[in-house]
Amino acid sequence: MIGILGAYGDVGTHAVRMLQGHDLRLGCRRSGVDFHDQASLDRFAAGCRIVVNCAGPAHLVGDRVLRAAERAGADYVDASGDVTPFAGTAVVGAGLQPGLTGLLPRWVGSDELTLYLGVLDRFTETAAADYLYGVNSPLAAWRDGPVPRALTRRSGVTLPFFPGEVTLLPYLDAEACRIAEQLKLRRGDWYTAVSGEHVLRAFDRLHGMERAEAVPALCRASRLDLAGREPHVVLAVETTGRTVVLRGRSNGELTGTVVALAVEAVDRGEVPPGCHHASDVLDPSIVEQLLDRVEEGAL
Repeated sequence: MIGILGAYGDVGTHAVRMLQGHDLRLGCRRSGVDFHDQASLDRFAAGCRIVVNCAGPAHLVGDRVLRAAERAGADYVDASGDVTPFAGTAVVGAGLQPGLTGLLPRWVGSDELTLYLGVLDRFTETAAADYLYGVNSPLAAWRDGPVPRALTRRSGVTLPFFPGEVTLLPYLDAEACRIAEQLKLRRGDWYTAVSGEHVLRAFDRLHGMERAEAVPALCRASRLDLAGREPHVVLAVETTGRTVVLRGRSNGELTGTVVALAVEAVDRGEVPPGCHHASDVLDPSIVEQLLDRVEEGAL
């Protein structure tokens, strides 16, 4: 039995679709599973061999679902989450970012790279809340180690793999630093590529807003930017003489797909015991499966 919490949300819906054929238990707040209630989580996890968390916001869920899985003797997969001691096998950060943003550089392999992540999609309240709690170093880059303010914001940039002009916002987060250390990078640049003016203006205003105000502001800005446009996700890695581009229709679809692939890797016994970041422990060849799905039109 694989129990999926948040099964009817933006991410969970796609994870469930990818895991069809497995024996699934689907849970959400409407079905009576409350991640604030330990007894409710324990009832949901009981009898499962893997518990999957697609619920959020991640900063509110914390490790509650993981601990319920541990008490049930189940393994665990989370689209978000942090590494923490765990008695079984757990994979956290199994999404688009973090997740694919670490796996694609590992699959490409190079001592110099530039990564671009562009998402034109609807901000759900959960995604907006988690974005606001995210931690990264803006304008930082990797030069044999993290270097603050090594890069600058660039506007009106045209790149062959993005539709139209984008604004590039440099960042360096914990996943980028881990991958840079693993690959022994000499140089690494990471960029968020923003193609919507409303979201860009919302980003610029966030530092002066209360969180209760910032979440709906991001959601509203994303809806305005999407008006009359098709949502898309573009993740690209450039190295010397090579560029790899992965495209998807939405953040939820790509994240749900990575969650499902992580579940299957755990189920096959391919992940060692303990709690691991997905980008550190999953086989980078997962990227090949995703590229194949893109070519087939499945993403």
